[in-house]
Amino acid sequence: MVHVGTGYDVHALVEGRKLILGGVEIPHPKGLSGHSDADVLMHAICDAVFGAMGLGDIGHFFPNTDPRWRGVASKIFLQEAARQVAFQEGRIVNVDATLIAERPKILPYVDAMKTNVAQALGISIKRVGIKATTNEKMGFLGREEGIAAMAVASVDLPI
Repeated sequence: MVHVGTGYDVHALVEGRKLILGGVEIPHPKGLSGHSDADVLMHAICDAVFGAMGLGDIGHFFPNTDPRWRGVASKIFLQEAARQVAFQEGRIVNVDATLIAERPKILPYVDAMKTNVAQALGISIKRVGIKATTNEKMGFLGREEGIAAMAVASVDLPI
């Protein structure tokens, strides 16, 4: 039976951090604030996969109060989500995500992001969708104070 989960993440843009989205370092004057590498795209996808399995969110598995996860690459989190799927004898059917940011432009990096997400989850790149949109200059995202991501995942589970 196919189960569907959704994920959402948002982090503030700050000086002095690298901008990592989908495991890709993107040239930008600011990066995302967070305990790990603050990769909102991978975090949202992770939550979507965990949600499809009826598990907790990323904070349940990787609490930001645990120093082990400080500065860690978020692909570790996605690999754990895939491991949880395999543990339940399931398979990830697909993931689809949208980044919301005024800048930088995401399109030049989408293929590399899709490759990174697919590798971390152990699925074909054809099963990964990544898109980007702006917030039309409205709200904190429109003022370029942060970047957000939304994701959905479908997981085929034997129960």
